[in-house]
Amino acid sequence: MSACATTYLDHAATTPLRSEVADAMAEARSIPLGNPTGSHRPAQRARRLLEESRDEVAAALGRAPGDIIFTSGGTESANLAVLGTLGAAVAGGAAAVSVVSSSVEHPAVRESCRAAVQLHGVNWCELAVDHDGVVDLDALADLIDDSTTLIAVMLANNETGVVQPLEAVIETVRARSATARIFTDAVQAATFMDLASWTAEADLVALSAHKVGGPVGMGVLAVGPTTPLAPQHHGGGQERERRSGTQDVAGAVGLAAALRLSVSERRQAARRVAALRDRLAAGLLASVAGTHRTVAAGVAILPGHLHVCFEGIEREELLLALSERGICASGGSSCASGALEPSYVLAAMGVPDALVRGAIRFTLGHDTTEADVERALATIPGVIAALRHAH
Repeated sequence: MSACATTYLDHAATTPLRSEVADAMAEARSIPLGNPTGSHRPAQRARRLLEESRDEVAAALGRAPGDIIFTSGGTESANLAVLGTLGAAVAGGAAAVSVVSSSVEHPAVRESCRAAVQLHGVNWCELAVDHDGVVDLDALADLIDDSTTLIAVMLANNETGVVQPLEAVIETVRARSATARIFTDAVQAATFMDLASWTAEADLVALSAHKVGGPVGMGVLAVGPTTPLAPQHHGGGQERERRSGTQDVAGAVGLAAALRLSVSERRQAARRVAALRDRLAAGLLASVAGTHRTVAAGVAILPGHLHVCFEGIEREELLLALSERGICASGGSSCASGALEPSYVLAAMGVPDALVRGAIRFTLGHDTTEADVERALATIPGVIAALRHAH
């Protein structure tokens, strides 16, 4: 089979490393880096680069540098936020500890909550969403009581791109509890949303470098100064004793560079990418019968997300056929790709099983072009027609 061009429409899974980020990391490595805890010159240089990166990340998040914990990525950040907060409450002697998470949270959050139940015996409740995947604020208010330690509501969903009303969520929580902490997974939102504004009142915020064109294996958990956090990594006491382990200095430099680019380009990129997304959506709806947009018009979603369901299609077959033609998309969360089970996100939204089987996520990014969209529109209808005919 001859090689074909690649049309990459899977930015929600990972955004390829940006050249500017690669250059910044290469420059950081151009002179040997020492361990940032050391005292010789290479170590001092590493420490300087680490703290300069921390300052820049903090500014992008509207936080103090001391709030920033460098981690290995979004999954670790979510684990630390959930297990660290709940673990601290248990260790502090709280009589009852409970966590509430939305029913559409990323697996890293859901599985951390599940682990907290097993490890600490906490109570875990899932918050319902409506047919568009937006959290039910009245149900949230009803779930909060004196035992509520943590509320986890993501800023934007990784599968559908739906943006949650985080400000209203926080207002609801504060009105019901003076002590409950609020954690928001901002991993998907970081490219296109002003996190300094949107997450200002949240107690814990997670993000991942490779979702914004930075390196894989680098992330951040921002933690408010009054939020108790039990470390999940033990050792040398790095990151103010909240996450032990030698820091990845070049990775921190890459994350800072990626966020810098995202912040500087955000408004223009959001408009351009949203226009391309809308062109792709309109083209599919017009050329492929039985195409359904999962989220209703008027609901706030990220500029790069297009989630659709194709009637009479099995997503695994479609994804494979598209991949053979150089079109890269996914069936949902990158952490669950390849799984045959229906998406719990779509189940929570009440999407019929017949449509869930043909659910596909196309996600566009900073390097998506008009040619990419037109190539996708020239390819996808024929592939779907062939699959339907085969069945």
